[in-house]
Amino acid sequence: MIKLVVTDMDGTFLDDEKKFSDEFWNIFQKMEEKNIKFVVASGRQYQNLKKNFDKIKDKIVFIAENGSYVVQNEEEIYSRVLTVEMIEKYVGIGRKIPTTDIVLCGKKSAYIESKNPKFLKEVEKYYEEREIVEDLLDVKHDEIIKIAFCDLTGTEEHVFPHVKNEIDCQVVVSGEIWLDVSHLESNKGIALEALQLELDISYDETMIFGDYLNDYDMMKKGKYSFAMENAHDEIKKIANFMAKSNNESGVLEELKKII
Repeated sequence: MIKLVVTDMDGTFLDDEKKFSDEFWNIFQKMEEKNIKFVVASGRQYQNLKKNFDKIKDKIVFIAENGSYVVQNEEEIYSRVLTVEMIEKYVGIGRKIPTTDIVLCGKKSAYIESKNPKFLKEVEKYYEEREIVEDLLDVKHDEIIKIAFCDLTGTEEHVFPHVKNEIDCQVVVSGEIWLDVSHLESNKGIALEALQLELDISYDETMIFGDYLNDYDMMKKGKYSFAMENAHDEIKKIANFMAKSNNESGVLEELKKII
């Protein structure tokens, strides 16, 4: 029996227009009747995820910022915070890459210092609470849980080479134009495992949907791991099952089968 359903958002649950079908609300109701817990696991900000699921925000679990911040019923159940030294180091690296902009991701808000219109348009998609500051290193009033690099020319090619050999943080390419740096004890897989222990739900009772490299560790935590048809090849290699693409409501199609 499936007791836990975990899904990534962008490229997985959401279509390319960043939307999901209203059919989900009826599916969720039936899942709730069967005591199946629903979890959203994303690189997005918690406040952004909560807005997307406002109708059921008190009934689901949010694994936000790629596992750095886990919240249920407005209460933090897991987080990992970056040190000042780590923040200074990676902001410094990001500033040296001409095509890259930086997002400092705190528990309260996201902080940016670039006013590049194309970059700001991308930030607005994923960060509900955001603030433009003069200097990212002057942000002292929030706990920083992630540093996101945005490179419109591609992060796997232009950002990853600058950080791939770093061993003091988790480094993951989370999308074509995004790369995330977080605490070593912080990824979707670690967060999901902590949640499984908290809820007393096993590997065999867990269903997972993902599409990109930031889902890699998470995909290994459930027997029913589904790679989307549009997924990165590395995710397809480790998934136990395949689902239709995000634009074909692949997640909802599989959820219908279990309800």
